[in-house]
Amino acid sequence: MDGWPPGFVDALAAHHKVVVFDNAGVGRTSAVSALASLSVTAMASQTSALISALRLRHPAVLGWSMGGMIAQALAVSHPAQVSRLILAATAIGTGKALPLPPFTTVSGLSPAKVVAQLFPKNRAAPVRAYLNAIQQYPGFYEVSAATFRSQYLAAERWMAGQDAAGRLVADLRVPTLVVGGTRDRFMATANERLLASSVPGAKLLLFDDAGHAVLFQDPARFIQAVETFIG
Repeated sequence: MDGWPPGFVDALAAHHKVVVFDNAGVGRTSAVSALASLSVTAMASQTSALISALRLRHPAVLGWSMGGMIAQALAVSHPAQVSRLILAATAIGTGKALPLPPFTTVSGLSPAKVVAQLFPKNRAAPVRAYLNAIQQYPGFYEVSAATFRSQYLAAERWMAGQDAAGRLVADLRVPTLVVGGTRDRFMATANERLLASSVPGAKLLLFDDAGHAVLFQDPARFIQAVETFIG
Protein backbone atom coordinates (compact mmCIF):
# COMPACT_ATOMS: atom_id res chain seq x y z
CA MET A 1 0.00 0.00 0.00
CA ASP A 2 2.85 2.37 0.77
CA GLY A 3 3.87 2.30 -2.89
CA TRP A 4 0.65 4.06 -3.94
CA PRO A 5 0.90 7.85 -3.43
CA PRO A 6 -1.84 9.15 -1.10
CA GLY A 7 -2.83 11.90 -3.53
CA PHE A 8 -3.39 9.32 -6.26
CA VAL A 9 -5.58 7.18 -4.00
CA ASP A 10 -7.50 10.26 -2.80
CA ALA A 11 -8.20 11.30 -6.39
CA LEU A 12 -9.61 7.85 -7.20
CA ALA A 13 -11.65 7.96 -4.01
CA ALA A 14 -13.28 11.26 -4.97
CA HIS A 15 -15.99 9.36 -6.85
CA HIS A 16 -15.48 5.75 -5.83
CA LYS A 17 -15.00 3.61 -2.76
CA VAL A 18 -11.35 2.54 -2.95
CA VAL A 19 -9.87 -0.47 -1.18
CA VAL A 20 -6.10 -0.92 -1.21
CA PHE A 21 -4.21 -3.82 0.33
CA ASP A 22 -0.80 -5.44 0.63
CA ASN A 23 -0.03 -8.66 -1.21
CA ALA A 24 1.03 -11.85 0.52
CA GLY A 25 3.82 -11.49 3.05
CA VAL A 26 3.85 -7.69 2.95
CA GLY A 27 2.93 -5.43 5.86
CA ARG A 28 0.28 -7.18 7.95
CA THR A 29 -0.90 -9.49 5.15
CA SER A 30 -0.16 -13.11 5.89
CA ALA A 31 2.00 -15.17 3.58
CA VAL A 32 0.02 -17.74 1.61
CA SER A 33 2.82 -20.22 1.01
CA ALA A 34 6.55 -20.67 1.32
CA LEU A 35 8.30 -17.74 -0.32
CA ALA A 36 10.03 -20.03 -2.79
CA SER A 37 6.70 -21.25 -4.18
CA LEU A 38 4.70 -18.01 -4.11
CA SER A 39 2.51 -17.74 -7.21
CA VAL A 40 0.33 -15.14 -8.90
CA THR A 41 -2.66 -17.48 -8.64
CA ALA A 42 -2.14 -17.91 -4.88
CA MET A 43 -2.17 -14.13 -4.45
CA ALA A 44 -5.29 -13.92 -6.61
CA SER A 45 -7.02 -16.45 -4.34
CA GLN A 46 -6.10 -14.34 -1.34
CA THR A 47 -7.51 -11.28 -3.12
CA SER A 48 -10.73 -13.18 -3.79
CA ALA A 49 -11.01 -14.02 -0.10
CA LEU A 50 -10.58 -10.34 0.78
CA ILE A 51 -13.34 -9.33 -1.65
CA SER A 52 -15.63 -11.89 -0.04
CA ALA A 53 -14.70 -10.89 3.51
CA LEU A 54 -15.38 -7.21 2.81
CA ARG A 55 -18.55 -8.03 0.84
CA LEU A 56 -17.40 -5.95 -2.09
CA ARG A 57 -19.43 -8.13 -4.49
CA HIS A 58 -17.91 -7.42 -7.92
CA PRO A 59 -15.64 -4.35 -7.84
CA ALA A 60 -13.62 -2.86 -10.65
CA VAL A 61 -10.05 -4.08 -10.10
CA LEU A 62 -6.96 -1.98 -10.82
CA GLY A 63 -3.65 -3.84 -10.90
CA TRP A 64 -0.21 -2.38 -11.54
CA SER A 65 2.74 -4.53 -12.70
CA MET A 66 2.56 -7.82 -10.77
CA GLY A 67 -0.79 -6.58 -9.48
CA GLY A 68 -2.03 -6.60 -13.05
CA MET A 69 -1.11 -10.26 -13.29
CA ILE A 70 -2.96 -10.95 -10.04
CA ALA A 71 -5.97 -9.08 -11.40
CA GLN A 72 -5.98 -11.25 -14.52
CA ALA A 73 -5.76 -14.43 -12.45
CA LEU A 74 -8.57 -13.18 -10.22
CA ALA A 75 -10.82 -12.50 -13.22
CA VAL A 76 -10.02 -15.91 -14.73
CA SER A 77 -10.58 -17.87 -11.51
CA HIS A 78 -13.36 -15.78 -9.96
CA PRO A 79 -15.10 -13.96 -12.84
CA ALA A 80 -18.21 -13.16 -10.81
CA GLN A 81 -16.13 -11.04 -8.45
CA VAL A 82 -14.80 -8.63 -11.07
CA SER A 83 -16.87 -6.04 -12.94
CA ARG A 84 -14.01 -4.37 -14.83
CA LEU A 85 -10.24 -4.70 -15.15
CA ILE A 86 -7.69 -1.89 -15.39
CA LEU A 87 -4.28 -3.42 -16.08
CA ALA A 88 -1.30 -1.05 -15.87
CA ALA A 89 2.27 -1.85 -16.99
CA THR A 90 1.73 -5.59 -16.90
CA ALA A 91 1.86 -8.71 -19.07
CA ILE A 92 0.02 -11.75 -20.27
CA GLY A 93 0.75 -15.16 -18.74
CA THR A 94 0.69 -17.35 -21.84
CA GLY A 95 4.46 -17.67 -22.21
CA LYS A 96 4.57 -15.28 -25.17
CA ALA A 97 5.45 -12.12 -23.21
CA LEU A 98 8.89 -10.57 -23.41
CA PRO A 99 10.64 -11.30 -20.08
CA LEU A 100 11.43 -8.97 -17.23
CA PRO A 101 15.00 -7.72 -16.81
CA PRO A 102 17.13 -10.21 -14.83
CA PHE A 103 16.50 -10.00 -11.10
CA THR A 104 20.20 -9.28 -10.55
CA THR A 105 19.78 -5.89 -12.23
CA VAL A 106 17.42 -4.67 -9.50
CA SER A 107 18.38 -6.71 -6.43
CA GLY A 108 20.53 -4.90 -3.91
CA LEU A 109 19.62 -1.44 -5.19
CA SER A 110 18.57 1.21 -2.69
CA PRO A 111 14.83 2.03 -2.64
CA ALA A 112 15.55 5.41 -4.24
CA LYS A 113 17.42 3.75 -7.12
CA VAL A 114 14.66 1.19 -7.62
CA VAL A 115 12.10 4.00 -7.74
CA ALA A 116 14.26 5.90 -10.24
CA GLN A 117 13.96 2.95 -12.61
CA LEU A 118 10.18 3.26 -12.56
CA PHE A 119 10.41 6.50 -14.54
CA PRO A 120 12.20 7.42 -17.77
CA LYS A 121 15.85 8.40 -17.50
CA ASN A 122 16.54 12.11 -16.97
CA ARG A 123 13.09 12.64 -15.44
CA ALA A 124 14.15 13.61 -11.95
CA ALA A 125 11.05 15.63 -11.09
CA PRO A 126 8.59 12.70 -11.21
CA VAL A 127 11.02 10.61 -9.15
CA ARG A 128 11.25 13.27 -6.44
CA ALA A 129 7.48 13.82 -6.44
CA TYR A 130 6.80 10.09 -6.11
CA LEU A 131 9.32 9.58 -3.28
CA ASN A 132 8.07 12.64 -1.40
CA ALA A 133 4.47 11.43 -1.75
CA ILE A 134 4.90 7.86 -0.53
CA GLN A 135 7.12 8.93 2.36
CA GLN A 136 4.20 10.93 3.75
CA TYR A 137 2.70 7.70 5.08
CA PRO A 138 3.20 7.31 8.85
CA GLY A 139 5.34 4.30 9.63
CA PHE A 140 6.39 3.92 5.98
CA TYR A 141 7.66 0.40 5.36
CA GLU A 142 9.38 -1.45 2.54
CA VAL A 143 8.99 -4.94 1.13
CA SER A 144 11.67 -7.25 2.51
CA ALA A 145 14.38 -8.45 0.16
CA ALA A 146 13.18 -12.05 0.45
CA THR A 147 9.57 -11.15 -0.34
CA PHE A 148 10.60 -8.93 -3.24
CA ARG A 149 12.59 -11.79 -4.73
CA SER A 150 9.69 -14.22 -4.32
CA GLN A 151 7.33 -11.76 -5.99
CA TYR A 152 9.76 -11.24 -8.87
CA LEU A 153 10.04 -14.98 -9.39
CA ALA A 154 6.25 -15.36 -9.30
CA ALA A 155 5.93 -12.68 -11.98
CA GLU A 156 8.62 -14.36 -14.09
CA ARG A 157 6.83 -17.70 -13.85
CA TRP A 158 3.56 -16.05 -14.83
CA MET A 159 5.08 -14.42 -17.91
CA ALA A 160 6.78 -17.69 -18.87
CA GLY A 161 3.39 -19.43 -18.99
CA GLN A 162 4.06 -21.55 -15.91
CA ASP A 163 0.94 -20.38 -14.03
CA ALA A 164 -2.18 -22.16 -15.30
CA ALA A 165 -4.47 -19.12 -14.92
CA GLY A 166 -2.20 -17.06 -17.13
CA ARG A 167 -2.83 -19.30 -20.10
CA LEU A 168 -6.58 -18.65 -19.95
CA VAL A 169 -6.60 -14.94 -20.72
CA ALA A 170 -8.54 -15.48 -23.95
CA ASP A 171 -11.39 -16.78 -21.79
CA LEU A 172 -11.82 -13.43 -20.05
CA ARG A 173 -15.17 -11.79 -20.61
CA VAL A 174 -14.62 -8.76 -18.38
CA PRO A 175 -14.39 -5.23 -19.84
CA THR A 176 -10.67 -4.50 -19.77
CA LEU A 177 -8.45 -1.42 -20.12
CA VAL A 178 -4.72 -2.00 -20.65
CA VAL A 179 -2.39 0.94 -19.97
CA GLY A 180 1.35 1.16 -20.59
CA GLY A 181 4.21 3.62 -20.97
CA THR A 182 6.30 3.79 -24.12
CA ARG A 183 9.55 4.15 -22.11
CA ASP A 184 8.99 1.41 -19.56
CA ARG A 185 12.34 -0.17 -18.57
CA PHE A 186 10.71 -3.14 -16.79
CA MET A 187 7.79 -4.06 -19.00
CA ALA A 188 8.19 -3.95 -22.78
CA THR A 189 5.42 -2.03 -24.51
CA ALA A 190 4.99 -5.05 -26.76
CA ASN A 191 3.64 -6.89 -23.71
CA GLU A 192 0.78 -4.44 -23.25
CA ARG A 193 -0.01 -4.65 -26.95
CA LEU A 194 -0.07 -8.45 -26.77
CA LEU A 195 -2.22 -8.42 -23.64
CA ALA A 196 -4.75 -6.02 -25.12
CA SER A 197 -4.99 -8.04 -28.33
CA SER A 198 -5.46 -11.27 -26.38
CA VAL A 199 -8.27 -10.20 -24.04
CA PRO A 200 -11.53 -10.09 -26.03
CA GLY A 201 -12.67 -6.48 -26.49
CA ALA A 202 -9.84 -4.96 -24.44
CA LYS A 203 -8.89 -1.31 -24.94
CA LEU A 204 -5.23 -0.22 -25.11
CA LEU A 205 -3.93 3.16 -23.93
CA LEU A 206 -0.21 3.96 -24.25
CA PHE A 207 1.32 7.05 -22.66
CA ASP A 208 4.23 8.59 -24.56
CA ASP A 209 7.41 9.26 -22.58
CA ALA A 210 6.08 7.34 -19.57
CA GLY A 211 7.84 4.61 -17.61
CA HIS A 212 6.79 1.64 -15.52
CA ALA A 213 5.04 3.93 -13.03
CA VAL A 214 2.87 5.26 -15.84
CA LEU A 215 -0.15 5.67 -13.57
CA PHE A 216 1.80 7.87 -11.13
CA GLN A 217 3.82 9.82 -13.69
CA ASP A 218 0.70 11.39 -15.22
CA PRO A 219 -1.94 10.70 -12.55
CA ALA A 220 -4.52 13.20 -13.77
CA ARG A 221 -4.62 11.69 -17.25
CA PHE A 222 -4.59 8.14 -15.94
CA ILE A 223 -7.41 8.75 -13.47
CA GLN A 224 -9.45 10.48 -16.16
CA ALA A 225 -9.02 7.41 -18.36
CA VAL A 226 -10.14 5.17 -15.49
CA GLU A 227 -13.16 7.36 -14.78
CA THR A 228 -14.17 7.27 -18.45
CA PHE A 229 -13.71 3.51 -18.60
CA ILE A 230 -15.63 2.77 -15.41
CA GLY A 231 -18.36 5.27 -16.25
